[in-house]
Amino acid sequence: MNQIAAFYTGPGRLVAAISAALDAAGVDRATLRTADLAAVDEFHIRGRRATLEIVEALGLTAQSHVLDLGSGLGGPARTLAELTGCTVTGVDLTPDFCQVAAALSEWTGLSHRTRFQVGDATATGLPDGSVDASLSVHVAMNIPNKHALYAEAFRVLRPGGRFVVYDVLQGEGGAVHYPVPWAAGPSTSFPATLEDMRELLPAAGFNVISEVDSSDESLAWFQQMLAKIQRDGPPPVTFATFLGESFAQMTANQVANLAERRIRTVMFVCTRPS
Repeated sequence: MNQIAAFYTGPGRLVAAISAALDAAGVDRATLRTADLAAVDEFHIRGRRATLEIVEALGLTAQSHVLDLGSGLGGPARTLAELTGCTVTGVDLTPDFCQVAAALSEWTGLSHRTRFQVGDATATGLPDGSVDASLSVHVAMNIPNKHALYAEAFRVLRPGGRFVVYDVLQGEGGAVHYPVPWAAGPSTSFPATLEDMRELLPAAGFNVISEVDSSDESLAWFQQMLAKIQRDGPPPVTFATFLGESFAQMTANQVANLAERRIRTVMFVCTRPS
């Protein structure tokens, strides 16, 4: 697990790097909104658009307490909190990510609705049935023991609560081209297949109520992102802030992986039976 955390630790201090990039772009911290940070903190394929689909699928209220398993820089957590008024607890293995997530929540005025703690998504330490909803976004590719991950998601969710998984899956087109944004190589990459997921989630106790494959939209998203960067230049803060010099190669590989069906993006909406 330390190897995975190390992969995501950027060169230098992330909070300072993101702050400097925002200042250089003339972004007013006093009026910062979650959408302003989407190019860096919505660290998943299709970005904020996918997060909005998750918000809709979870059906949250202002009274909901949500668990984000593998919360990263906290983009989805903040978007959920901002749009629904819910409170979110994020758990992530990477200390730097939790530090940045807390800072970005402070900058966007959402510290009172989001908190982030360093921990293992397969063993959060939260009480049984203590959250109303949970989500996992582009996390399981780094976790070999997916049984433990989904069992933990089931354990902490109250009966009747919803769990949304939006993940990168192994496709039918062959081995993944590396590096990719979640791994430099296969030693820390464990994408499940669609067939695996159809067994894993029910085995953990969930009822799967929908399964949506967004692979074609994901390929179009990457192509549009590259075209926009070529036309307008990169946004002031991007994933490259913490992925470093390999970011361009990772992006090119993701386009190839999706085009060749080596990976797929799929969202599963599940419930814990009442």
